Amino acid sequence: MPPANISEAIAEASDRLTNTERRIAEAVVAEPTLLAFGTVSNLADHVGTSRASIVRFAAKLGFAGYPELQDTARFGLSQRLSRPRDRVRGDHATSEGDLETLTASLAPLQAVVESGLLSALAPRIASAEAVWIVSGETSKASAHALRSGLGIIRTRVHLLEEHSLGRDLAGAGPADIALVSDFARYRRATLIAAQALQAHSVPIVAITDGPLSPLAALADTLIELPIPAVGPFDSSIPSLALAELVIAEVARVDRAAVQERIDRTEELWAVTDTFLGEP
Repeated sequence: MPPANISEAIAEASDRLTNTERRIAEAVVAEPTLLAFGTVSNLADHVGTSRASIVRFAAKLGFAGYPELQDTARFGLSQRLSRPRDRVRGDHATSEGDLETLTASLAPLQAVVESGLLSALAPRIASAEAVWIVSGETSKASAHALRSGLGIIRTRVHLLEEHSLGRDLAGAGPADIALVSDFARYRRATLIAAQALQAHSVPIVAITDGPLSPLAALADTLIELPIPAVGPFDSSIPSLALAELVIAEVARVDRAAVQERIDRTEELWAVTDTFLGEP
């Protein structure tokens, strides 16, 4: 019988792994979708090794070959990638467990921040002629947060909707930037919108769950963000937290201009009596 859990198999074989096999193990643990849905060549290229090394790695873990290793990886991901109707039948978690999952889901954002990616993206978002925002279902909350926050601190921020895609994108061009987010199961409309943006030469920042996402191939900049399941549904918390970090970083690019725009917005809110209880 092959091992039932790849992480446990790696731990058991740890002292017998070569340096190359350790690199393979690190890649498999860091990005399980690469193993679950990629070919031997995909994984070998990602690690920078040979196909034969991947096959030897599988054998050392106790698998008959790469297909058996891949089947186990796919089974391990099934809970995360399964449909809500399946999850709700198999959900035995508690509220405490869900909270731990949500807390842990924010950890990958640390690597994004430390990489300097957000600080590099912020000036591009601030100076683009227009910002186009596209999202799937899981990232819908983050899309609205981006539209709201960026829309206050700069002009021409557009949240694309499927029904008006053709009309809205008529003026898109290479001086713009697009923030496109979606996660497995990927929405067809999100991919179509991203392809349309690419056809208009709009640089695409793809926020998605790995290099095998259909959005990854379209991206000028790729931000990988694992998304956990909480109860029957994928969590919106990681993408929403990332959206708030993006807004905060863009606001730091030109503080004086942002302060002036927020002041004007506050004046308009006061004139239009927007909020209850305002003097």
